[in-house]
Amino acid sequence: MKKFTKLFLAACLITGFACAVNAQSVGISADGSAPDNSAMLDLKSTTKGLLPPRMTTAQRNAIASPVSGLMIYNTDEKNINVFNGESWALLSPVVCGQTFSDSRDGKIYATVQIGTQCWMAQNLNVGTRINGSVTQTNNSPIPIIEKYCYNNNEANCNVYGGLYQWDEMMQYSTNPGIQGICPPYWHLPTDAEWCTLAIFLDASVNCSIEGNLGTNAGGKIKEAGTTHWNSPNTGATNSSGFTALPGGFCPSGDFFSYLGSEGHFWTSTVYSASNAWYRLLAADKATINRSKPLRGYGLSVRCIMD
Repeated sequence: MKKFTKLFLAACLITGFACAVNAQSVGISADGSAPDNSAMLDLKSTTKGLLPPRMTTAQRNAIASPVSGLMIYNTDEKNINVFNGESWALLSPVVCGQTFSDSRDGKIYATVQIGTQCWMAQNLNVGTRINGSVTQTNNSPIPIIEKYCYNNNEANCNVYGGLYQWDEMMQYSTNPGIQGICPPYWHLPTDAEWCTLAIFLDASVNCSIEGNLGTNAGGKIKEAGTTHWNSPNTGATNSSGFTALPGGFCPSGDFFSYLGSEGHFWTSTVYSASNAWYRLLAADKATINRSKPLRGYGLSVRCIMD
Protein backbone atom coordinates (compact mmCIF):
# COMPACT_ATOMS: atom_id res chain seq x y z
CA MET A 1 0.00 0.00 0.00
CA LYS A 2 2.83 2.41 0.82
CA LYS A 3 4.55 1.77 -2.52
CA PHE A 4 1.27 2.25 -4.38
CA THR A 5 0.56 5.47 -2.45
CA LYS A 6 3.91 6.96 -3.41
CA LEU A 7 3.42 6.12 -7.07
CA PHE A 8 -0.13 7.41 -6.96
CA LEU A 9 0.87 10.74 -5.39
CA ALA A 10 3.67 11.11 -7.92
CA ALA A 11 1.19 10.61 -10.76
CA CYS A 12 -1.09 13.24 -9.25
CA LEU A 13 1.75 15.75 -9.08
CA ILE A 14 2.61 15.13 -12.73
CA THR A 15 -0.99 15.51 -13.91
CA GLY A 16 -1.79 18.44 -11.65
CA PHE A 17 -4.70 16.78 -9.86
CA ALA A 18 -5.23 16.96 -6.11
CA CYS A 19 -5.04 13.54 -4.52
CA ALA A 20 -5.91 12.25 -1.09
CA VAL A 21 -5.25 8.90 0.51
CA ASN A 22 -6.38 7.36 3.76
CA ALA A 23 -6.03 3.85 5.11
CA GLN A 24 -9.00 2.55 3.16
CA SER A 25 -9.64 4.89 0.22
CA VAL A 26 -8.00 6.81 -2.60
CA GLY A 27 -9.41 10.07 -3.94
CA ILE A 28 -8.72 12.22 -7.02
CA SER A 29 -10.36 15.64 -7.17
CA ALA A 30 -9.85 19.23 -8.17
CA ASP A 31 -10.24 20.54 -4.63
CA GLY A 32 -8.18 18.04 -2.65
CA SER A 33 -11.14 16.83 -0.61
CA ALA A 34 -10.79 13.54 1.26
CA PRO A 35 -12.22 10.40 -0.36
CA ASP A 36 -15.44 9.00 0.98
CA ASN A 37 -14.83 6.14 3.41
CA SER A 38 -17.32 3.91 1.58
CA ALA A 39 -15.40 4.09 -1.71
CA MET A 40 -12.16 2.32 -2.59
CA LEU A 41 -11.59 4.95 -5.29
CA ASP A 42 -13.39 8.33 -5.19
CA LEU A 43 -13.23 10.53 -8.32
CA LYS A 44 -14.64 14.07 -8.09
CA SER A 45 -14.95 16.44 -11.04
CA THR A 46 -17.46 18.70 -12.71
CA THR A 47 -15.48 19.03 -15.95
CA LYS A 48 -14.10 15.55 -16.67
CA GLY A 49 -15.47 12.00 -16.80
CA LEU A 50 -14.26 8.45 -16.24
CA LEU A 51 -13.10 6.74 -19.44
CA PRO A 52 -13.26 2.92 -19.43
CA PRO A 53 -11.39 0.80 -21.97
CA ARG A 54 -12.89 1.20 -25.45
CA MET A 55 -13.08 -1.79 -27.79
CA THR A 56 -15.13 -3.52 -30.47
CA THR A 57 -17.42 -6.48 -29.81
CA ALA A 58 -14.79 -8.82 -31.27
CA GLN A 59 -12.10 -7.40 -29.00
CA ARG A 60 -14.43 -7.67 -25.99
CA ASN A 61 -15.25 -11.28 -26.80
CA ALA A 62 -11.53 -12.07 -27.00
CA ILE A 63 -10.99 -11.15 -23.33
CA ALA A 64 -9.91 -14.35 -21.62
CA SER A 65 -11.96 -15.43 -18.58
CA PRO A 66 -13.65 -12.07 -17.81
CA VAL A 67 -14.52 -11.63 -14.15
CA SER A 68 -18.06 -10.76 -13.06
CA GLY A 69 -18.45 -6.98 -13.02
CA LEU A 70 -15.82 -6.30 -15.70
CA MET A 71 -16.77 -3.18 -17.63
CA ILE A 72 -15.83 -1.82 -21.07
CA TYR A 73 -17.21 0.69 -23.59
CA ASN A 74 -18.33 -1.14 -26.74
CA THR A 75 -17.56 1.02 -29.78
CA ASP A 76 -19.81 -1.11 -32.02
CA GLU A 77 -22.84 -0.88 -29.73
CA LYS A 78 -21.99 2.61 -28.47
CA ASN A 79 -22.84 1.52 -24.94
CA ILE A 80 -21.25 0.37 -21.70
CA ASN A 81 -21.02 -3.43 -21.41
CA VAL A 82 -20.74 -5.34 -18.13
CA PHE A 83 -19.90 -9.03 -17.77
CA ASN A 84 -22.56 -10.55 -15.51
CA GLY A 85 -20.77 -13.81 -14.84
CA GLU A 86 -22.31 -15.60 -17.81
CA SER A 87 -22.43 -13.13 -20.69
CA TRP A 88 -21.86 -9.50 -21.64
CA ALA A 89 -24.88 -7.24 -21.09
CA LEU A 90 -25.78 -3.58 -21.45
CA LEU A 91 -25.14 -1.50 -18.36
CA SER A 92 -28.31 0.55 -18.74
CA PRO A 93 -31.80 -0.31 -20.02
CA VAL A 94 -32.87 0.65 -23.52
CA VAL A 95 -34.67 3.96 -24.00
CA CYS A 96 -37.97 3.15 -25.68
CA GLY A 97 -38.35 4.80 -29.07
CA GLN A 98 -34.64 4.55 -29.77
CA THR A 99 -32.75 1.76 -31.49
CA PHE A 100 -30.59 -0.61 -29.46
CA SER A 101 -27.97 -3.21 -30.20
CA ASP A 102 -28.36 -6.83 -29.10
CA SER A 103 -25.23 -7.42 -27.01
CA ARG A 104 -25.08 -11.04 -28.20
CA ASP A 105 -24.55 -10.42 -31.91
CA GLY A 106 -24.59 -6.66 -32.49
CA LYS A 107 -27.86 -6.62 -34.47
CA ILE A 108 -29.73 -3.32 -34.27
CA TYR A 109 -33.45 -3.19 -33.43
CA ALA A 110 -35.97 -0.37 -33.47
CA THR A 111 -38.35 0.04 -30.50
CA VAL A 112 -41.77 1.61 -30.11
CA GLN A 113 -43.93 2.72 -27.18
CA ILE A 114 -47.55 1.58 -27.52
CA GLY A 115 -49.67 2.58 -24.54
CA THR A 116 -47.86 1.42 -21.40
CA GLN A 117 -45.80 -1.17 -23.31
CA CYS A 118 -42.48 -0.93 -25.11
CA TRP A 119 -42.13 -3.39 -28.00
CA MET A 120 -39.37 -4.24 -30.40
CA ALA A 121 -40.50 -2.81 -33.75
CA GLN A 122 -38.82 -5.61 -35.70
CA ASN A 123 -39.04 -9.39 -35.67
CA LEU A 124 -36.30 -11.05 -33.65
CA ASN A 125 -33.42 -12.48 -35.67
CA VAL A 126 -30.97 -14.26 -33.39
CA GLY A 127 -29.23 -17.61 -33.55
CA THR A 128 -27.73 -20.08 -35.98
CA ARG A 129 -29.76 -21.05 -39.04
CA ILE A 130 -30.62 -24.71 -39.46
CA ASN A 131 -32.68 -26.30 -42.23
CA GLY A 132 -36.40 -26.63 -41.72
CA SER A 133 -36.06 -30.42 -41.95
CA VAL A 134 -34.14 -30.41 -38.63
CA THR A 135 -35.85 -30.08 -35.25
CA GLN A 136 -34.58 -27.23 -33.09
CA THR A 137 -32.99 -28.81 -30.04
CA ASN A 138 -31.97 -28.04 -26.46
CA ASN A 139 -28.21 -27.66 -26.75
CA SER A 140 -26.37 -28.10 -23.48
CA PRO A 141 -24.30 -27.37 -21.54
CA ILE A 142 -23.65 -24.38 -23.84
CA PRO A 143 -26.99 -23.13 -25.27
CA ILE A 144 -27.01 -22.48 -29.02
CA ILE A 145 -30.10 -20.66 -30.27
CA GLU A 146 -31.35 -22.20 -33.50
CA LYS A 147 -33.63 -20.57 -36.06
CA TYR A 148 -35.29 -21.30 -39.37
CA CYS A 149 -35.11 -18.86 -42.25
CA TYR A 150 -37.92 -18.98 -44.79
CA ASN A 151 -37.00 -21.40 -47.62
CA ASN A 152 -33.72 -22.03 -45.74
CA ASN A 153 -32.46 -18.66 -47.00
CA GLU A 154 -30.58 -16.46 -44.50
CA ALA A 155 -31.53 -13.38 -46.51
CA ASN A 156 -35.16 -13.91 -45.49
CA CYS A 157 -34.17 -13.84 -41.80
CA ASN A 158 -32.44 -10.51 -42.41
CA VAL A 159 -35.76 -9.05 -43.57
CA TYR A 160 -38.48 -10.98 -41.74
CA GLY A 161 -36.60 -12.31 -38.72
CA GLY A 162 -36.10 -15.92 -37.70
CA LEU A 163 -38.76 -18.58 -37.28
CA TYR A 164 -38.65 -20.45 -33.97
CA GLN A 165 -40.33 -23.48 -32.51
CA TRP A 166 -42.08 -22.61 -29.24
CA ASP A 167 -39.81 -24.70 -26.99
CA GLU A 168 -36.67 -23.27 -28.58
CA MET A 169 -38.02 -19.74 -28.17
CA MET A 170 -38.73 -20.47 -24.51
CA GLN A 171 -35.31 -22.11 -24.04
CA TYR A 172 -37.15 -25.20 -22.79
CA SER A 173 -39.07 -23.53 -19.98
CA THR A 174 -42.86 -23.25 -19.75
CA ASN A 175 -42.93 -20.14 -17.55
CA PRO A 176 -44.81 -17.32 -19.33
CA GLY A 177 -43.04 -13.99 -19.63
CA ILE A 178 -39.48 -15.27 -19.37
CA GLN A 179 -36.55 -13.81 -21.31
CA GLY A 180 -36.17 -16.91 -23.47
CA ILE A 181 -34.29 -15.97 -26.65
CA CYS A 182 -34.92 -12.23 -26.19
CA PRO A 183 -32.03 -9.82 -25.51
CA PRO A 184 -31.22 -8.63 -21.98
CA TYR A 185 -33.90 -6.28 -20.55
CA TRP A 186 -36.54 -7.87 -22.81
CA HIS A 187 -38.86 -10.84 -22.46
CA LEU A 188 -41.28 -12.97 -24.46
CA PRO A 189 -44.78 -11.44 -24.41
CA THR A 190 -47.52 -13.42 -22.73
CA ASP A 191 -50.97 -13.99 -24.17
CA ALA A 192 -52.23 -11.31 -21.75
CA GLU A 193 -49.60 -8.79 -22.94
CA TRP A 194 -50.64 -9.36 -26.55
CA CYS A 195 -54.22 -8.76 -25.38
CA THR A 196 -53.19 -5.47 -23.73
CA LEU A 197 -51.67 -4.36 -27.04
CA ALA A 198 -54.77 -5.25 -29.05
CA ILE A 199 -57.24 -3.67 -26.61
CA PHE A 200 -55.24 -0.44 -26.49
CA LEU A 201 -55.52 -0.20 -30.28
CA ASP A 202 -59.12 -1.41 -30.61
CA ALA A 203 -61.63 -1.22 -27.75
CA SER A 204 -63.84 -3.79 -29.48
CA VAL A 205 -61.26 -6.57 -28.94
CA ASN A 206 -62.46 -9.51 -26.84
CA CYS A 207 -59.46 -11.58 -25.77
CA SER A 208 -61.52 -14.28 -24.10
CA ILE A 209 -62.31 -15.87 -27.44
CA GLU A 210 -60.37 -17.82 -30.03
CA GLY A 211 -60.52 -16.40 -33.54
CA ASN A 212 -60.55 -12.87 -34.96
CA LEU A 213 -60.34 -10.19 -32.30
CA GLY A 214 -62.04 -6.80 -32.73
CA THR A 215 -62.18 -4.95 -36.02
CA ASN A 216 -58.94 -3.17 -36.85
CA ALA A 217 -56.15 -3.81 -34.30
CA GLY A 218 -54.31 -5.89 -36.90
CA GLY A 219 -54.36 -3.08 -39.43
CA LYS A 220 -52.87 -0.71 -36.86
CA ILE A 221 -49.84 -2.95 -36.31
CA LYS A 222 -49.25 -4.19 -39.89
CA GLU A 223 -46.63 -2.41 -41.97
CA ALA A 224 -48.52 -0.26 -44.45
CA GLY A 225 -48.30 -0.75 -48.21
CA THR A 226 -47.25 -3.77 -50.24
CA THR A 227 -43.46 -3.67 -50.01
CA HIS A 228 -43.55 -6.82 -47.89
CA TRP A 229 -47.27 -7.58 -47.54
CA ASN A 230 -49.24 -8.95 -50.45
CA SER A 231 -52.15 -6.94 -51.82
CA PRO A 232 -54.65 -5.88 -50.60
CA ASN A 233 -53.05 -5.61 -47.13
CA THR A 234 -56.47 -4.75 -45.75
CA GLY A 235 -56.68 -1.94 -43.23
CA ALA A 236 -52.89 -1.63 -42.85
CA THR A 237 -51.91 1.78 -41.47
CA ASN A 238 -49.18 0.86 -38.97
CA SER A 239 -50.46 3.78 -36.91
CA SER A 240 -49.00 2.10 -33.80
CA GLY A 241 -45.47 1.89 -35.23
CA PHE A 242 -45.33 -1.86 -34.49
CA THR A 243 -44.47 -2.60 -38.16
CA ALA A 244 -45.56 -6.24 -38.25
CA LEU A 245 -44.13 -8.16 -41.20
CA PRO A 246 -45.55 -11.25 -42.97
CA GLY A 247 -42.75 -13.73 -42.26
CA GLY A 248 -44.88 -16.79 -42.94
CA PHE A 249 -44.22 -19.95 -40.97
CA CYS A 250 -42.64 -23.39 -41.04
CA PRO A 251 -45.29 -25.98 -40.13
CA SER A 252 -43.06 -29.04 -40.63
CA GLY A 253 -39.93 -30.24 -42.36
CA ASP A 254 -38.71 -28.01 -45.20
CA PHE A 255 -42.28 -26.89 -45.85
CA PHE A 256 -42.57 -23.11 -45.57
CA SER A 257 -45.81 -21.23 -46.17
CA TYR A 258 -47.44 -17.79 -46.51
CA LEU A 259 -44.46 -15.43 -46.81
CA GLY A 260 -45.99 -12.08 -47.71
CA SER A 261 -49.50 -13.23 -46.83
CA GLU A 262 -49.39 -13.92 -43.09
CA GLY A 263 -47.43 -13.01 -39.99
CA HIS A 264 -47.46 -15.58 -37.17
CA PHE A 265 -46.29 -14.46 -33.71
CA TRP A 266 -45.79 -16.67 -30.66
CA THR A 267 -46.87 -15.75 -27.16
CA SER A 268 -45.04 -17.29 -24.19
CA THR A 269 -48.28 -18.70 -22.78
CA VAL A 270 -48.67 -22.46 -23.10
CA TYR A 271 -52.04 -23.99 -23.92
CA SER A 272 -51.22 -27.69 -23.61
CA ALA A 273 -48.35 -30.15 -23.89
CA SER A 274 -48.59 -29.78 -27.67
CA ASN A 275 -49.94 -26.26 -28.24
CA ALA A 276 -49.33 -22.63 -27.28
CA TRP A 277 -51.19 -19.37 -27.92
CA TYR A 278 -50.16 -17.15 -30.82
CA ARG A 279 -51.33 -14.22 -32.95
CA LEU A 280 -51.98 -14.28 -36.70
CA LEU A 281 -52.10 -11.29 -39.03
CA ALA A 282 -53.23 -11.69 -42.64
CA ALA A 283 -52.96 -9.59 -45.81
CA ASP A 284 -56.71 -9.79 -46.39
CA LYS A 285 -57.83 -8.91 -42.84
CA ALA A 286 -57.54 -5.93 -40.48
CA THR A 287 -58.10 -8.08 -37.39
CA ILE A 288 -55.77 -10.02 -35.10
CA ASN A 289 -56.48 -13.74 -34.89
CA ARG A 290 -55.89 -15.59 -31.60
CA SER A 291 -55.32 -19.33 -31.81
CA LYS A 292 -53.16 -22.18 -30.50
CA PRO A 293 -51.01 -23.98 -33.09
CA LEU A 294 -48.64 -26.86 -32.45
CA ARG A 295 -45.55 -25.88 -30.49
CA GLY A 296 -43.40 -27.52 -33.18
CA TYR A 297 -44.32 -24.88 -35.77
CA GLY A 298 -41.67 -22.30 -36.62
CA LEU A 299 -43.14 -18.81 -36.06
CA SER A 300 -41.95 -15.22 -35.72
CA VAL A 301 -41.05 -13.67 -32.35
CA ARG A 302 -41.43 -10.16 -30.97
CA CYS A 303 -39.99 -9.14 -27.60
CA ILE A 304 -41.41 -6.69 -25.06
CA MET A 305 -39.39 -4.64 -22.59
CA ASP A 306 -39.20 -5.79 -18.96
